[in-house]
Amino acid sequence: MSGRNHIVRTILKICAALAAWSAGGAQLSAALSQPVKITGGMVSGVAGKNASVSVFKGLAYAAPPVGDLRWRAPKPVIPWQGVRKADQFGNSCIQSVVKERKPWTFEFMVHNDVSEDCLYLNVWTAAKAASEKRPVYVFIHGGGNVEGSGAIQTYDGEGLAKKGIVVVTVNYRLGVFGFFAHPELTQESDIHASGNYALLDLIAVLHWVQDNIAAFGGDPSKVTIGGQSAGASNTHSMVASPLAKGLFRGAIAESGSSYGPGNARTLRDAEQAGLKFAAAKGAHSLADLRKMSWQDIFAPALDLPRFGPVVDGYVLPASPAEIFAQGKQNDVPTLTGGNLHDNNGSSPHPTITAAAFRQQAKQRYGDLADEFLKLYPADNDEQARLSYNASLQDTMRVSTYLWAMNRAKTAKTDVFVYMWDHALPGPDAATYGAFHTSEVPYVMNAIDRCVDRTLTAADYKIADTLSTYWANFIRTGSPNGKGLPHWPSEKEKPATSFEIGDKYQPIPVAGDAAKQAFLEKALKTVRPAGRGM
Repeated sequence: MSGRNHIVRTILKICAALAAWSAGGAQLSAALSQPVKITGGMVSGVAGKNASVSVFKGLAYAAPPVGDLRWRAPKPVIPWQGVRKADQFGNSCIQSVVKERKPWTFEFMVHNDVSEDCLYLNVWTAAKAASEKRPVYVFIHGGGNVEGSGAIQTYDGEGLAKKGIVVVTVNYRLGVFGFFAHPELTQESDIHASGNYALLDLIAVLHWVQDNIAAFGGDPSKVTIGGQSAGASNTHSMVASPLAKGLFRGAIAESGSSYGPGNARTLRDAEQAGLKFAAAKGAHSLADLRKMSWQDIFAPALDLPRFGPVVDGYVLPASPAEIFAQGKQNDVPTLTGGNLHDNNGSSPHPTITAAAFRQQAKQRYGDLADEFLKLYPADNDEQARLSYNASLQDTMRVSTYLWAMNRAKTAKTDVFVYMWDHALPGPDAATYGAFHTSEVPYVMNAIDRCVDRTLTAADYKIADTLSTYWANFIRTGSPNGKGLPHWPSEKEKPATSFEIGDKYQPIPVAGDAAKQAFLEKALKTVRPAGRGM
């Protein structure tokens, strides 16, 4: 009997130990205590796919910019009572919604409702207490400033959150709603400027982060901003803007750092474009425009310029390129680069003919065309196709390198430059290669959000490596860390990019020294090709 009691007591001890261990394990994996108090009221989030991560979706960072608030700087959040459930993404900003536009398939596109009421952000955190002070990454989506959203599934922040980063994705006004200038708007403004409402949205996001991110276990003194494509260009605008001074300490620009004057227009030119737009809409005043539905405002109008950032004397005292040249930027460590097939249009295997390639060279390079064609010959169609790819890839890398070198003239902080070369698996991988945006699910550690793609162990390994580089940079201002191939800064190893994806190694900026020298010369007078969306 005593033997049996001993066995029972032993079993009970084991069970108690297992229960204690289980409770401890549960505590280790438990997410942030809720609800959370933020500007406007209380919110509660939901568990991510991994229960250790809490997700807060659709958090308002400003009042809805509707009615009389259309084309005004963002206004304070409207307070609410009780606890708001933050389990659904907020509306995306006004844009055309399509299922896919290859090479951008479903997982790269917006699929929720669009509305002018769209100034929302989302937070992913694995912090268990507000006191943890984790580094913060604010990700700005791409889409040419005419589409995109913080709700796109490949921008999911859970993968980086599991690596200790508090991730914020954002919406900001797009197209005519985000960048419309007009003389009446300038006149009614306290700061006598108009046109940069999208950039003012992003500055409002950064202030929201300063005021609220500590509640999610983030450290407002350790904020890195970043984005891809238009998001990268908008990141540069934040680095250039005096209004963003002190609101972040690092910047990441994916496929959006190129040598040249940039896209910012003068306020006068933007106002003239605004008058032309109003006339095309049959509006005789700003009041008429504000009375129109967003559908009527958004409806296509012919022969109008694309809306974008404005040198308004307030958000942007000068173009970002000029501000960098003057050394007046927010000088922060920067990680930037591009993709192997960023500039290749629809395919790394183009169908261009030798005659068409030679004609493009003459149109693009003028008096330098013959020199270009000696370096990138087109004696036949197959050679033209190879030269087409090589010239685009070299131009992209040299342009990014020149941007980094131009930055170095006035910056004291480091810049780390990459070249992404891995093709995202899928039925079109051979067609599109390492296409524009394809690195994003890897650096966000979100490739499990990709659909209809046969991912391999190698893809998950690349995502783990890339997201670790990104997390290290967000944490310390350098991508380097234990167990990773060393990524040299431009100061450490000039005239190179760091290959990431299939390999991890410094590589020359261009195919050879002669090509680099030519492109450096040409890019001082010829604007680099665009990178699409």
